[in-house]
Amino acid sequence: MNLSIYLAGQIHDNWREQLKQKASEKGLNINFYGPQENHSLSDDIGENILGKQPNSLYRDDAASGINNFRTELMLKQSDAVIALFGESYKQWNTAMDAGIAIGLNKPLILVRPDSLIHPLKELSNKANVTVETIDQAIEVLAYTFK
Repeated sequence: MNLSIYLAGQIHDNWREQLKQKASEKGLNINFYGPQENHSLSDDIGENILGKQPNSLYRDDAASGINNFRTELMLKQSDAVIALFGESYKQWNTAMDAGIAIGLNKPLILVRPDSLIHPLKELSNKANVTVETIDQAIEVLAYTFK
């Protein structure tokens, strides 16, 4: 069996690399997808493709359309989604990706610390599995191969 997993979550640290390494160490046959991790490219892509925009609203709108196109393709291609919520960053894009995954009926593993139990209670209720660490998320994935 081969799985395709979309990794939704902030792009400011290496949690994806850690998760991929742990999956590799367990010998799990998984292809991982995720958002554009080059923050500058993500912010600039609208103007890179469509040209200079008249102001920041149009600049953000142009980039958002292209990023949403990319994200939707990858979410639809994925068998499941892992959405990581951490302590350090606002997680609006993660919440949006998790909501889209639920709307697409993609199985969802929600990773969130104890401190976010209350703010994420509704999302956690819609997820298939809620865990507190990426190690626990990997164990859920490993179980699917048994």
